[in-house]
Amino acid sequence: MISNLQEKRITITGGKGFLGKHLIKAFQNRGCNKITIADLPEYNLIDINDVKRLYTETNPDIVVHLAAKVGGIGFNQQNPGALFYENIMMGVQLIHEGYRYGLEKFVALGTICAYPKFTPVPFKEDDIWNGYPEETNAPYGLAKKMMLVQSQAYREQYGFNSIFLLPVNLYGPGDNFDPNSSHVIPALIKKCVDARHRGEESVEVWGTGQATREFFYVEDAAQAIVDATEKYNKSEPVNIGAGFEISIKDLVELIVELTRYQGKIIWNTTKPDGQPRRMLDTSRAYEEFGFKSKTDFREGLKKTIDWYERTLNYF
Repeated sequence: MISNLQEKRITITGGKGFLGKHLIKAFQNRGCNKITIADLPEYNLIDINDVKRLYTETNPDIVVHLAAKVGGIGFNQQNPGALFYENIMMGVQLIHEGYRYGLEKFVALGTICAYPKFTPVPFKEDDIWNGYPEETNAPYGLAKKMMLVQSQAYREQYGFNSIFLLPVNLYGPGDNFDPNSSHVIPALIKKCVDARHRGEESVEVWGTGQATREFFYVEDAAQAIVDATEKYNKSEPVNIGAGFEISIKDLVELIVELTRYQGKIIWNTTKPDGQPRRMLDTSRAYEEFGFKSKTDFREGLKKTIDWYERTLNYF
């Protein structure tokens, strides 16, 4: 338990990003006002000198590491080297320099992509080493998983307080809608909304639709991170998610309904499905720091679609 969380100086890497903006609000709602953002272009966290400067300039008690190079299946296929190198270097250097600096707590955000390809559903934290990740995500997933290894090793040898959280796929207002790097929900919303406004007769979707995914509303994710920051101080990784799964086929049908798109869906089965199934066992998060997801999936999707349409002045 972190006492007097409201008094702590908190530095959030990637604080300008999708999750970062919501996390800042969640910490502020908890009474925390000593928050600093460490993000590009001010801090290039691949550069060790910038990492050292982050600690000397922001003088944190707690660092929450959200910054990541990340994208969907296509982006992972095109950038495996960059995804591995940039993510592993950020994590390794931030944890090591945090230890050297005397940081009170480091909160590392991993990824569901760290789990083995054929992990039994629901994914339990104890299964994380029982196989190799799905191939298209492996360089990213393994780079992030090395933070778990480092976190546990530094706690064992140095008594360094760092924790490792495993969020499932996030979605919500403010998500990344860039078609070159977006995940499945914003990509589908953009395709359907844009096609409706252009009067296009069909939309192409990758894969067979048979894969399943779990989706976690970003405001719930932010709350989970705040709760863990305050209450959790152990080596074991913790899943944070909504605890349900939906097939990509059902997801597409739901987004088509909510976006009011009247055209045809064309499945491009030459494209990969990615990992066959994804759903987390989130019981450890509830047991350790009392977190349970609150947002209904349909309502979360509505809010996300409304945000996208308002952003583009489609209303």
